[in-house]
Amino acid sequence: MENQIIQALKTRRSVRSYKPEQISDDELKTVLEAGTWAPTAKGLQDPWIVAIQNPALLKRISRMNAAVWGKGEDIDPFYGAPTFVLVFGTADWVNAVPDGSLVLGNMMNAAHAIGLGSCWINREREMFATEEGKALMKELGLPDGLIGIGALSLGYPAAPPKDPKPRKENYYRIVK
Repeated sequence: MENQIIQALKTRRSVRSYKPEQISDDELKTVLEAGTWAPTAKGLQDPWIVAIQNPALLKRISRMNAAVWGKGEDIDPFYGAPTFVLVFGTADWVNAVPDGSLVLGNMMNAAHAIGLGSCWINREREMFATEEGKALMKELGLPDGLIGIGALSLGYPAAPPKDPKPRKENYYRIVK
């Protein structure tokens, strides 16, 4: 069975090179709203979504992420994207990570659907557990008690995506 959604899921790829121009407000809002429609446990809508487009703040977040990764400041873990989207969840909520992960997945698929590129960026949990990370969460107006779940680099792809790897054998099983 094939349809537009299945085809989009099969063709979305992580983008690791972006054009410098900023995405439009309408494109950003479309991606962010798609995140709000992700399923969440008990319908609590626990995740917190923060989009960053301020160049100085982008550089600061990239530096923080590279430091947690053990890389130098010459590495940009966000691949030069003009927009970052950070997702947080309540630290003591057992479903914080699954809920936030679904939000990130929805946003990646929405970005692809409207011609944007995205890539999941790791290390937000470690990054926002640092004193600098906690201070940044306060600057962003977030409440206490949150953890970083993940982030997206977001923008216009600078190059066409690579071809997908073949799916591995026995990736799924059906038991009747």
